[in-house]
Amino acid sequence: MKKYSLKERIVETALVLFEKKGYHGVTVDQIVAESGSSKGGFYHNFKSKDELLYHIHDVFISYVLDKAREAYDNCETPVSRLCAIIQSFTKVFDLYKPHITVFYQESTYLTGDFNQQINEKRDKYRRLIIQVIQEGQANGDFRTEVPAEITAMAIIGMVNWTYKWFKKEGPLSIEAIATIFNDLLLHSLLTEKGMKQEEVYSFLLQSQPGIK
Repeated sequence: MKKYSLKERIVETALVLFEKKGYHGVTVDQIVAESGSSKGGFYHNFKSKDELLYHIHDVFISYVLDKAREAYDNCETPVSRLCAIIQSFTKVFDLYKPHITVFYQESTYLTGDFNQQINEKRDKYRRLIIQVIQEGQANGDFRTEVPAEITAMAIIGMVNWTYKWFKKEGPLSIEAIATIFNDLLLHSLLTEKGMKQEEVYSFLLQSQPGIK
């Protein structure tokens, strides 16, 4: 069994309490009591409850942004970059589903510098996806009649909704769901030229016969 650090215990406790009672329905005292911490332990890790909420948001947003940058640096084509970004984006709903649930429930309470920092990372993520799509349009792999900005927002919207319905015990793994997303998007975006690339096949459902 994993042994959680004090900071991890505080975060895990806050996730449960925020989801159940809402951000303003939970006090630092409650978090301290439920996590088996102390006021000193809490404030050693977080300056305030607001910083704790920021941390919960920042964990998964930083993850998807870092993974997207890795995909851009490590993959050589717009197709492979976009598919790798979607794979890591989808995976976050398995890794950080409680964080994301609290984010959507309580994001309005994130204000000031904390809100600005989160929004800046979200904007960077969106712009990187737009850049990959535009590069695919420029080299003839992606359809130019589909606006890159709208396509990027459609991708983000489609994958984001995963938090509402994904269940670990469901019939499909998070990896299988990512493959389905990639299949849908590639069939929507690829030109005839783009579809002829050998690498495309590895991202489509027909390369994963066990997925139904």
